[in-house]
Amino acid sequence: MNQLKAGAALSYVSIGLNMMVGLIYTPYMLRMLGQSEYGLYSLAASIVAYLTVLDLGFGNAIVRYTAKFRAEGKERKQQEMFGMFFLLYIGIGLIAIVAGFFLVLNVERMFSVNMTAAEVSRTRIMLWLMTFNLAFTFPMSIWGSIMTAYECFVFQRLVSIVRSVLNPVVMVLLLVIGYKAVAMVVVTTLFNVVTLLINFYYCRYKIHIKVCFGHFNPILLKEVVIYSFWIFLNAIMDRIYWSTGQFVLGIYRGTVTVAVYSVAVQLTQMFMMFSTAISGVFLPKITAMVARGGSECEISDLFIRTGRIQYIVMSFILSSFIVFGRPFIELWAGNAYEEAYYIALLFFFVLLIPLIQNLGITILQARNQMRFRSACYVVIAVCSLFFSIYGAQKWGAMGCAYATAGALFLGQGLVMNLYYNRKQGIDIIRFWYEIAKMSVMPMVFVATSLWCMDYWEVNLISPMVFIGAVALFVAVYALLFWFASMNAFERNLFVAPFKKIGK
Repeated sequence: MNQLKAGAALSYVSIGLNMMVGLIYTPYMLRMLGQSEYGLYSLAASIVAYLTVLDLGFGNAIVRYTAKFRAEGKERKQQEMFGMFFLLYIGIGLIAIVAGFFLVLNVERMFSVNMTAAEVSRTRIMLWLMTFNLAFTFPMSIWGSIMTAYECFVFQRLVSIVRSVLNPVVMVLLLVIGYKAVAMVVVTTLFNVVTLLINFYYCRYKIHIKVCFGHFNPILLKEVVIYSFWIFLNAIMDRIYWSTGQFVLGIYRGTVTVAVYSVAVQLTQMFMMFSTAISGVFLPKITAMVARGGSECEISDLFIRTGRIQYIVMSFILSSFIVFGRPFIELWAGNAYEEAYYIALLFFFVLLIPLIQNLGITILQARNQMRFRSACYVVIAVCSLFFSIYGAQKWGAMGCAYATAGALFLGQGLVMNLYYNRKQGIDIIRFWYEIAKMSVMPMVFVATSLWCMDYWEVNLISPMVFIGAVALFVAVYALLFWFASMNAFERNLFVAPFKKIGK
């Protein structure tokens, strides 16, 4: 339980630190690289991101089955499973290299219409580096999954925090010297390699993980493949949602439009991270609960309780972005990225539903019932892909955003809530009743804040005025939300750490 609490807390520390670093580093990077170079970097990253689906969902399977075998006391089966996955991942890494080589050969054919010869050449170099990074990551990622299954959250988060600080520091030094996007890829690759080696050392010498080769269990492999297949489909869906826009816009609109869309996606991914910091540490706990035969009522209560806690964070971020998002982007990224506000805001609204219900994914994974969710999401995501192509040609970046947001609302909002309620025994009606009670204050306060700033014509483009307005908004919002929206249990979660410090 201490690892769960500390892991979730450190996740938020890591996210908060990444946000602070991003506030300082990202605008500097955008200005040093320029829209075209940043768009080039984002395009290369989005292309290689498609290769991450080669994980096939095995990473999550390692967490689930390790937690399961630990609960059952089957240590030997764990060791044999680790050996099996390590060999499988080596094979997947080789496939990634072949796929990356194919992409490199076809860069000019795909993007030469809207890119110069120099941009095509730099894209090839970045694709090679990113492919190597990914190929090395696959077999070494097993150690991170094992650490998650063993609930070693504190060490994982600390490593992440150190990396999130050092990485941009080195990047800034290179940008000052005059290096561009290719150097950024080199630095990212080096930091990733070092992190993976640290994970290996921790597993081998701190929690004494042993790997057994030579015993290939076909029955276990079949079970794992069936379980992982639906997670694999979910990974495909994620790639379609968050990488296709850049890819399509790169073909039809060029690197400048890709840069604007990428800023919106970057903000959206930050928004998403705040939710997964809590649910991400619950898979071992939920798996053990299911293995022990936990009742639907217990799981439903946990779903609602966790959803309320996530909503505290997510509603605050959404409310703040509605009021201050547009001037923030103008101050942070520049006037050329104003459209990113509307794209990001659209994503924030539709993602609020699944992000406060992230524990539902964990429950499905623990129950090995990902089939419906994954199949549904892939069908809807493929539809959004075709609409994105049409939208990119007709409306540019906003066209891609409309297609993606519509698919997210239909699949992750409407359809999954019906499924949770009717097939998983989760009390969705009570869930939304609880969320509705919490939402009254934010809705009224946001509307009042917008009216006040419009009435008094507040100039939020001035940095000092912006900081003062944000500080006032946060203080009043927190005070009102504390008394009007939070219950005693939630208030105690925030107060308890300070009580311990005071003792």
